[in-house]
Amino acid sequence: MYSPAPSRYAGKNFYRRCGRSGLKLPLISLGLWHNFGAPDSFETARAMCRRAFDLGVTHFDLANNYGPPAGAAEETFGKILRVDFQPFRDELIISTKAGYDMWPGPYGEWGSRKYLLASLDQSLKRLELEYVDIFYSHRFDPETPLEETLGALAHAVRSGKALYAGISNYPPAETARAAKVLREFGTPCLIHQARYSMLDRWVEPQLLAMLQQEGIGCIVFSPLAKGLLTDRYFKGIPADSRAGHDPRFLRPADVTDAALAQPRALNELAQSRGQTLAQMALAWVLRQPAVTSALIGASKVEQVENCVNAVRNLNFTAAELDRIESILAG
Repeated sequence: MYSPAPSRYAGKNFYRRCGRSGLKLPLISLGLWHNFGAPDSFETARAMCRRAFDLGVTHFDLANNYGPPAGAAEETFGKILRVDFQPFRDELIISTKAGYDMWPGPYGEWGSRKYLLASLDQSLKRLELEYVDIFYSHRFDPETPLEETLGALAHAVRSGKALYAGISNYPPAETARAAKVLREFGTPCLIHQARYSMLDRWVEPQLLAMLQQEGIGCIVFSPLAKGLLTDRYFKGIPADSRAGHDPRFLRPADVTDAALAQPRALNELAQSRGQTLAQMALAWVLRQPAVTSALIGASKVEQVENCVNAVRNLNFTAAELDRIESILAG
């Protein structure tokens, strides 16, 4: 029987308050977007989750369509919960989302009340849970009234099937509207999940400042730019890498010498800081006061350990930040 490490909460500074809520999240959270589907090794998935929890990672992030096939990641994590984590459920933050294509017909995606609440019920069955901690609208639906989409999230919270409501991939203007609508429903927006990395900085001009003003936490996904902000591809494309075996989101054709020029230069700076490139990239997004947590993906236990160790050095000198800006501008 699995027994978590007694030292898992030894890192007193490993948790950060999520906006103005009472909830704290670990600086590093584990996402199950990749490598938790039906074709993937269950024992590897289980080992990564167990090691993450041993290191203090209490937040596990899913969505209804994570797989493949869609729903498989929730089924995998539901089994891990049953065999390993059930006694520790109250120590965990488990999130899921609905918004992307999930089943055939007009009610299988986007932001209708019909889709969101049906999807949540399906997710709970796959996870074998009575509730999730955070339920997200996975993307803004331009054709459904925002009051309907967010009313479904508020209903999920009132019904006890979710503890908090979140949004993901919402543009700044729609995020501000969502915050207002959810407050009116009496279910404040806890968190916004947004893509952010050194190579993708769309959140900086408006969104981060607005989230701070609204008291909404931010958890960033793809902080390693799908693996480009690691040393994974410096010597070619490994067969077990994302580009090597699952090119849906990172194609081999995207891993070029030109694409790796900035990561190679950044890697030199990371080494001078005593970090891997991945660790520095995580520290860089976590330097933002608005960012509550960085969401990582992993295919092996060693990657989980490497990412969690990023928190050992989260500080940057002005010269280091200037050097990073110079590299990114080049």
